[in-house]
Amino acid sequence: MNIKEMLNIADRIVFEKTGKHLDDLQAAVLRGTLQRETYKHIAKHFDCSESSVKQVGSQLWQILSEELGEDVSKTNFRSAMERLQVSLFSNVVQDHVRVRNINFCGEARYPLDITNSHPPNQETANSKQTKTLHQDLSEMPELGDFFDRTPELDTLTTWILQQRSRLIALTGISGIGKTSLAVQLLQQIKDEFECVIWCSIDASYTPDEFEHKLIQFFSHSEKQDLSPTNQKRLPLIKYLQNHRCLVVLDDVHNLFCSGELAGKYKPEYEEYRSLFKQIEKLSHQSCFLLIGWEQPREVTQFKNPNTPIRTLQLKGLDIAAGREILREYGLEEIDNSEALIHRYQGNPLWLKSVANLIEELGISATELLLDDTILLPEDLKDVLQQQYDRTSELEKQVMSLLARENQPVNLAKLLEKGQISSSDLLNALQSLSRRCLIEKEGSLYTLSPVFRQYIKGL
Repeated sequence: MNIKEMLNIADRIVFEKTGKHLDDLQAAVLRGTLQRETYKHIAKHFDCSESSVKQVGSQLWQILSEELGEDVSKTNFRSAMERLQVSLFSNVVQDHVRVRNINFCGEARYPLDITNSHPPNQETANSKQTKTLHQDLSEMPELGDFFDRTPELDTLTTWILQQRSRLIALTGISGIGKTSLAVQLLQQIKDEFECVIWCSIDASYTPDEFEHKLIQFFSHSEKQDLSPTNQKRLPLIKYLQNHRCLVVLDDVHNLFCSGELAGKYKPEYEEYRSLFKQIEKLSHQSCFLLIGWEQPREVTQFKNPNTPIRTLQLKGLDIAAGREILREYGLEEIDNSEALIHRYQGNPLWLKSVANLIEELGISATELLLDDTILLPEDLKDVLQQQYDRTSELEKQVMSLLARENQPVNLAKLLEKGQISSSDLLNALQSLSRRCLIEKEGSLYTLSPVFRQYIKGL
């Protein structure tokens, strides 16, 4: 769909809502938005104030949001129009499609003839309610213990349901609660999708096998709608365009090499790069949620509101949730429990491990906190070992340098202390940050107390 066609559709949507066609300034705002111009640039060309352009834009986004049944903004106007095109014309056998109170009739070609319609009937009024055609949650783990993650749930829900993000990375160190959060999220939003599937990535999922699994799943959901002469399986992207789908990929770190910088694909998994790029670049109405210790390198953590990619790095639990874990092990009454929670970074798995050790051995937790002791039970060491073994030799050198420092250090000091070039050091720090193994405070870097203790013991 070109700019003229998008403006034509937008004009008719606005006319149906207001009884007026787009004026010159409204058309300029929409055209400039499609050409990725700023409000300031649009105002300069139209010889008016930037505030006037912003006000007109805000009114347009509100009208379009109401009529299309989704949040439309300057950042997603083009993709919203493309999704409208897909929903209207992906199936050429449809003779009539209704979007709220606007009729799009006739063949799938432009220009469109949009006419006034009759008042919406009950079926139309409920059109925003998505019918779930098919779900496969056989690989999704049970929720188990779940602690309050309201801000994170709200963020993910907004990205998926309102901003229509296509590719979301949920990352964080082992045991922090990524999978539990995703399970809780899925239970809350799964009925907003026609197709929902949860896949745990392991060695058996080559790119071809994975894509075949999804196509088989989606095609099965369509069988009831296909005539005997039209049961041809489509490319994966077509299913993602034809239906609102949610695909969850757990343990995506299994796609990447151990002993290399973060996010390097194993040779046999290189085709996943093309798949994720396709999901990002091509217009569709579905969402992939990737969960893992590492994420693909192309899924950057840089926050760019103009892309359909989002990354959420999960942090530790707050003090109240941490105390719930301690309460399960009879440790809720210890003095200064807040210090213990901070020491283990609010990591649910780490806190459970050390609380279990304290309970079994009858150690005085209060005395333990007096001398800043870091306990590393064997099960916790096993978890830390798994993540440490994935790192490259270069990253191990940098972690060894950081483990010798009790305070955060800057780049200059790390260069001075180690025999590492500035380029290698920067790459290692970036990789460790993407693995969530180091913390950054301004221009300073440090290891968590738990990892520092673990590395010192190697």
